[in-house]
Amino acid sequence: MTESNLSAIYHGYISCLNARDWPNLGKFVDEGVHYNGSRIGLAGYCEMLEADCRAIPDLAFNIDLLVCEPPRIASRLAFDCTPTGMLFGMPVNGRRVRFAENVFYEFFGDRIKTVWSIIDKSAVASQI
Repeated sequence: MTESNLSAIYHGYISCLNARDWPNLGKFVDEGVHYNGSRIGLAGYCEMLEADCRAIPDLAFNIDLLVCEPPRIASRLAFDCTPTGMLFGMPVNGRRVRFAENVFYEFFGDRIKTVWSIIDKSAVASQI
């Protein structure tokens, strides 16, 4: 797989997330996906994303930085949103917050097989 092919797949995945197109998530995410060291599978991954979107109705995934070295991608996602209640154990309660997620993906073929994610929770804490 080339860098441009993998980058295009990743952009499709981000579009899928932003469209809340959960039935098509399996086009981008492997059935046996691992998240931060645990096998959660496609169903668990989808449940996690759906819960994030319920907690943050205006959640939009914005690619701030993208480095592609097949079969891996490193991405910095930027968020500017208004969570309805608690976020990362903090009472945000509808206040606008900005934070980033640094995430690494490993692909198997054209699907995400492994995800390692670190969210800048201290950025949220400094805003509330």
